[in-house]
Amino acid sequence: MDRVEEKKLLQLAQRGNADAFSALYQTHVQTIFRYVYHRVNNVQLAEDLTGDVFTRALSGLANYQDLGKPFIAWLYSIAHARVVDYYRRAGRQTDESDEVIERIPVTPDMDEGILRRQAIKALREAITGLTGEQQQVVVLRFIEGYRIEHVAEVMGKNANAIKALQHRALRSLASRLERAGLDIAAILSGLS
Repeated sequence: MDRVEEKKLLQLAQRGNADAFSALYQTHVQTIFRYVYHRVNNVQLAEDLTGDVFTRALSGLANYQDLGKPFIAWLYSIAHARVVDYYRRAGRQTDESDEVIERIPVTPDMDEGILRRQAIKALREAITGLTGEQQQVVVLRFIEGYRIEHVAEVMGKNANAIKALQHRALRSLASRLERAGLDIAAILSGLS
């Protein structure tokens, strides 16, 4: 959706047009869900928080002002706040009920699947050790695939600040993975 169409939908939604808000929701719900999921690593929780993001967006829409940034930037800020609130309330304690028991079929290339899951788990654990802004940059750049300029716009920073933040995040990730005795090259090759 281009910015002109988005602005028209936002104006209609602010006047109470449910179809306009629905179109905005349909355009952005999967992106916000992926962002939240990669921060909380739990499908049900990510669905709940994503729903809360859009509920808050709808209730705050009357006060929303287009400051030249895409609507998704506002949604990301709401999503970020919801994730921070969740971890603040949870005290970053993991709940054993969040663990998913997965039946693994026995196949000739079974080691590959196990190694891939271990690599993903190690990477997720390392990402959770980053600062909130570093996590956001990693998710937006490498999971969502956004360009530096778009991440800068979404986060309200300039491109050089995002580059520096990304550099520190990647350096920290590499350090955390090395301290855990994991081979970064093996992890990255296991993810491809």
